[in-house]
Amino acid sequence: MKLKIDKLFLFSVFLLSIAGFFIFSSASLGLLARNGASFESVASKQAVSLIIGIIVFLVMSNINYKYLRKYAFYIFVFAFLLNLLLFIPGLTQNNAGAVRWIDLKFVTFQPSEFLKISFILYFAAWLSSVKDNVKTFKSGILPYAVITGLLSIFLIIQRDMDTLVVIAGTGLLMLFTAGAKYKHVITVGLIMLLLVGIYSLTRPYAKQRVLTFFNPSQDLQGTGYQARQSLIAIGSGEWVGRGFGQSVQKFKYLPEPIGDSIFAVFSEEFGLVGSIMLILFFIFFFLQSLRIATHTSDSFAMLTVLGISILIVVESFMNISSMLGLIPIFGMPLLFVSHGGTALIVTLGAVGIIANISKYKKS
Repeated sequence: MKLKIDKLFLFSVFLLSIAGFFIFSSASLGLLARNGASFESVASKQAVSLIIGIIVFLVMSNINYKYLRKYAFYIFVFAFLLNLLLFIPGLTQNNAGAVRWIDLKFVTFQPSEFLKISFILYFAAWLSSVKDNVKTFKSGILPYAVITGLLSIFLIIQRDMDTLVVIAGTGLLMLFTAGAKYKHVITVGLIMLLLVGIYSLTRPYAKQRVLTFFNPSQDLQGTGYQARQSLIAIGSGEWVGRGFGQSVQKFKYLPEPIGDSIFAVFSEEFGLVGSIMLILFFIFFFLQSLRIATHTSDSFAMLTVLGISILIVVESFMNISSMLGLIPIFGMPLLFVSHGGTALIVTLGAVGIIANISKYKKS
């Protein structure tokens, strides 16, 4: 019998992929008025990334997820070593003081994207192996603390606190789902919040983010500029927006119109109605993933689906929330939408894993 991918889940991925490219195509028009960049060049690069991502999706959807469990540790070690390349001079690309990209001249990629998924696979494999022992400190909280502590060392050095928060938060939710004690999870969660607070107050660039969040009008031409222009763009969209390609902010005022600020561009062009639709697409994707997770045949599959779907939705909602001024501005992309070939390809590969797991779900 030929196993088939869950159709509703496949449809949710299709919606996000098509909507993402459609939104990106409009947002990239803003580059024309800024630096003369060719729309065809920018759009074609994203199109190539989308095509590669679809190929990776098809490959991953046809690799039995049980092989991923068997080799999860080695996948995690490989991703970890890949991130260590960021410490080799001459191989990296510096962007606003953050060293997060490996530049091989013919291609540039962000290794932390691989690290996120490899962490989920390895942690899911660990939690499924210890089973009920996850309730103990030794088999539950301690491994989690060791892994996230190890990752925090070089992610903080890279000034990539955003990735660390997403990984640590996703892992904590996986730990909770696997059956860890409530008091352990809550205690670790509070400690994490305390550490993030201390970090934010001791690192100048992180502290500035927090101060700008609480008082965005203190430096409207500096640190508060992006937050202010994002809200102007979103407010200008009103109910139904200005229309496709008609954003004013993306041409001259809004920083990173195809990156961090792409949701603001989208909201200006499609208004409240369009913004709600995009959010509903992500919710629909999460609900389909959750349905698959609850019908899996083993705990590794369940935790993997849950971890990947939480990572995608939380990261995307962090981007949206920062544009709405609900949280400080993070460097998180709006997955499926923002410019960035690595994020798009890895995301489609990750949902390909869920697609494969959906083939084996219990009816």
